[in-house]
Amino acid sequence: MRAIVQRVLESFVSIDGRIVGKISKGFNVLIGICNEDTDADVSYIAKKIINLRIFDDEEGKMNKSLKDVDGEILVISQFTLYGDARKGNRPSFINAKSGNEAKVLYEKLIYLLKKEIEVVETGEFGAEMEVCIINDGPVTILLDSKKLF
Repeated sequence: MRAIVQRVLESFVSIDGRIVGKISKGFNVLIGICNEDTDADVSYIAKKIINLRIFDDEEGKMNKSLKDVDGEILVISQFTLYGDARKGNRPSFINAKSGNEAKVLYEKLIYLLKKEIEVVETGEFGAEMEVCIINDGPVTILLDSKKLF
């Protein structure tokens, strides 16, 4: 499972011009789910998102978590995080989990986040969405539940 975590001042997602999820200070999180992902991957990513310390403390160091700053989360599914463009110019998405299996893991992630964070908004799984992000920093972190190297 991959997550692109962006620290934001504000973010919202819309479908056909209708806002379906909106947050203020917190994380915009793009989630990609691969064929090999299990509940263990979901738990790992949820824990990392909740405890990631990328908000400034009183000394200006990134030392505070989402909980410390009463931050909010906007979670958006994005299968293209598993696009492989190493060969040619058209990415392959064969490693991205699709359909109902992916949606089940996506919903488990949202459930785990809501247990710890008061405001968790979402897009709509599998929908064509428009995302507006006002980055803070910008600070962007890539999380991956699999060992990359």
